Amino acid sequence: MKPTALPSNVSPLAPALAGKIVEMIRRDWLPEGHRLTEQVLCDELGVSRSPVRKALQYLAATGVVRSEPNKGFQVAKSSKDLGSMVLPEAADSDEAVYMQIADDRVAEKLGTDIAETDLMQRYGSTRTQIQRVLNRMSREGVVERKAGRGWVFLPLMSTAESYRESYRFRMIIEPAAIIEPGYEVDLVELDKCYREQVELLSGGIEKWTRSELFRPGVHLHETIIAGSGNRLLLDALRKVNQLRRLMEYRSKLDRSHMRLQCEEHLVLIDLLRRNERVEASHFLREHLNGAKTRKAGPDSKAGAKLKRA
Repeated sequence: MKPTALPSNVSPLAPALAGKIVEMIRRDWLPEGHRLTEQVLCDELGVSRSPVRKALQYLAATGVVRSEPNKGFQVAKSSKDLGSMVLPEAADSDEAVYMQIADDRVAEKLGTDIAETDLMQRYGSTRTQIQRVLNRMSREGVVERKAGRGWVFLPLMSTAESYRESYRFRMIIEPAAIIEPGYEVDLVELDKCYREQVELLSGGIEKWTRSELFRPGVHLHETIIAGSGNRLLLDALRKVNQLRRLMEYRSKLDRSHMRLQCEEHLVLIDLLRRNERVEASHFLREHLNGAKTRKAGPDSKAGAKLKRA
């Protein structure tokens, strides 16, 4: 389906936020008639009420939500109907600016220390937009604010070898977490993960942005490891996910591999639902090994020697 037309008088932020609201409706499988509270959306999106209200008005114009007196905004289309909807992304949207910054950081065109004024000049953006993007990057563990003025990029994975190392590390901790004594996965969260994977296979792979494609996998793997009840394991995985985020955003996207990944995720979810933990642990290790090979290539000779030792 072609993207919904973007009116000329609409701020680029409105469709960007509208897309995130649509993603939330899909993710949480919100039913038709569900009330969308502005404050909840503000907390979810990290913005004030004014841009949220404009995004809702934009969605009302496209038929995604409806507004009724004394009832506010309500979901007007089911998650299934939203699966075929594509919202436009303006060239100067927050997502586009985020990805430009990510590109330049991975390519080492940006140094570790960054200033808002420099980014404004480089990308032709307003201070408000740059601050929104940096705040999002901060929430995602990409940058942090310096004690004085300015921002600093946090360490990231920038080589294929470091990427392979991250997968080797995950192959150690994630399968082991499943067979920990007392392991109990949160079935409510697991059901949400299931719906996200189904949504991806139902068209999301072709339509979602890189950041939207990244989140469901992170959600599933962190939900799985959280079932161990071991905070150190969960924190370790979250740190790895922060380190690899920009590389994932900027890596070449093979949608056929994404489909295979989602299908394997569904198998893994099914094993966990049936409490077949040993089988799930073995399957997860093979799943991670396959992802490592597809994304970063086979292990180096040094790694192979270490494995035989």
